[in-house]
Amino acid sequence: MTDHPKSHTPKDSHYARLRRAHRDQAAGGPAAPSARPPKPQHAGRPAPADRVRLYGIHTVQAALANPRRRFMQIYVTRNALNRLELDENAAPCPIEIVEPRFLDQELGSDAVHQGVLLETAPLKPARLDDLGETDLVLVLDQVTDPHNVGAILRSAVAFGAGAVVTTSRHSPQESGVLAKSASGALELISYVQVTNLADALVELKERGYRTIGLDSAGDDELEPALDGGKLALVLGSEGKGLRQKTRETVDVLARLEVPGAIRSLNVSNAAAVSLYAARRHLKG
Repeated sequence: MTDHPKSHTPKDSHYARLRRAHRDQAAGGPAAPSARPPKPQHAGRPAPADRVRLYGIHTVQAALANPRRRFMQIYVTRNALNRLELDENAAPCPIEIVEPRFLDQELGSDAVHQGVLLETAPLKPARLDDLGETDLVLVLDQVTDPHNVGAILRSAVAFGAGAVVTTSRHSPQESGVLAKSASGALELISYVQVTNLADALVELKERGYRTIGLDSAGDDELEPALDGGKLALVLGSEGKGLRQKTRETVDVLARLEVPGAIRSLNVSNAAAVSLYAARRHLKG
């Protein structure tokens, strides 16, 4: 009896090498070679000093609908222009049709630009005097991550807050990352930056707001602490929470009662939960 010779294709050899490399790695040998080399990372080019760069379809659509914006330039792919439903002849600023790789180079490898970049002047800074008759305000004590602040802005708009107040230092400025994380909310709510947060809390009290600091060690649960017709919820930074001066200035420290094994929430999640509770109280 004769043995039939086995046939080996290039694909068979490739997978055999990968299996050998995996066995070698498991035995403490050299790591298996990556099947595809990672894409090179780059940070993109800085925006001109007098401009903010916004990107992403929804973010740019919201900005273009904001009458408080002053526009300079739109860089957009042909496909993204169709998605924006923007008339080239009626655009509020010059439009340049570009390839996606141009936006990759301008914005960096981490930016999910969806084929559009809008250069605009920064929004005019909002002040506490701009609060008007809003009954719900969110105050951030040095929350530094623009992704968190963007998510908080979105929740604040969703639950009808009139402003998000934060410090001018140790807080994110208006940027493409912040606006993209806010998914259009930056255009719909006052983003107030103050020099001294304790002074701002005193001013909010004078305007009739009950200031409630969210703290996992607070003596009261949040719901019983909600009182009156105007509320200012105060949340601390991602790592340290509320600063001591802030804790001493608010009317009350309250905690979100969390029954599970994890006793604390990410600041953006805590903001959403507390805003929901505050809005229910104000409606009632």
